[in-house]
Amino acid sequence: MNDTGKSGGGDIPATTGERPTLKTIAYMTGLGITTVSRALKDAPDIGAETKERVRLIARQIGYQPNRAGVRLRTGKTNVIALVLSVDEELMGFTSQMVFGITEVLSTTQYHLVVTPHTHAKDSMVPIRYILDTGSADGVIISKIEPNDPRVRLMTERNMPFVTHGRTNMGIEHAYHDFDNEAYAYQAVERLAQSGRKRIAAVVPPSQFSYHDYARKGFNRGIRDFGLTEFPFDAITTETPLDKIRDFGEALMKSDDRPDGVVSISGTSTVALLAGFEAAGVKIGEDIDVVSKQSAEFLNWIQPQIVTVHEDIKLAGRELARALLSRINGEPPETLQTINRPVWSAMKL
Repeated sequence: MNDTGKSGGGDIPATTGERPTLKTIAYMTGLGITTVSRALKDAPDIGAETKERVRLIARQIGYQPNRAGVRLRTGKTNVIALVLSVDEELMGFTSQMVFGITEVLSTTQYHLVVTPHTHAKDSMVPIRYILDTGSADGVIISKIEPNDPRVRLMTERNMPFVTHGRTNMGIEHAYHDFDNEAYAYQAVERLAQSGRKRIAAVVPPSQFSYHDYARKGFNRGIRDFGLTEFPFDAITTETPLDKIRDFGEALMKSDDRPDGVVSISGTSTVALLAGFEAAGVKIGEDIDVVSKQSAEFLNWIQPQIVTVHEDIKLAGRELARALLSRINGEPPETLQTINRPVWSAMKL
């Protein structure tokens, strides 16, 4: 490189086996280091063709900015933290969420770091760590509670964040959510239309916000359509799958049982169906089941189920977009989205 930052005639090899740097890209493109840096930052005074050429070379050689250097220069980490419960639904939830987020982040300087935790322990631990170490520029959290201490703490510490779910604590914050209230109500309506009278619900534990929304929709449906609730107090969507399976078998072998089920979790539905079938019950004849799912598999294994698909990849994209906007200073009340239920073909 000469003093202008231009390529100086091949004195720097294109590949050395060392980590690629801005200097490497400058050598390979014939541009100055400053121009390369500004192109990667999408500076408005750099032409689109130059930006594309620089980005292409950067991708080809596997260039990644040095995070420590970036943090020293800008005070930013270029990291987004996804704090995800290890108790999340198994059937594709985590991978679809990550896929959706990375789709949006792929065109930015941000990198996704997944921080797992369990609600059986203190859910504040990963949040305090991120805040105390400054290890991320923004945070995505799930399994939201109506009065969520994580939301309060990040608001107090001015950390940009977005939640997968809503709170009820008087704090405006960015969120994306699925309309579990509308889903549960419409699920009860479909069971009523099929002539079912005694309806049970597999819902989340009461500590989570989406339990409240699901129960509100379910209770309203039971009331509006003149049905009777069959209590499923022994299980929730967090109950181990083997216990749900055993519960389903024992229930359907008894004389006192429901004729319709609304489930908030596709994974729980699979376990429940296994128990029903072990008891010799026929879905669509002895009992009807309506279920939400985050991966389209239930109708493959049991075509008589009526399903709603919750698009977790879409949720990931919406959460990432909202968080980037919060980092850029947009007000949280403008970054709140809800995904409405979309039903599969009617089978009841």
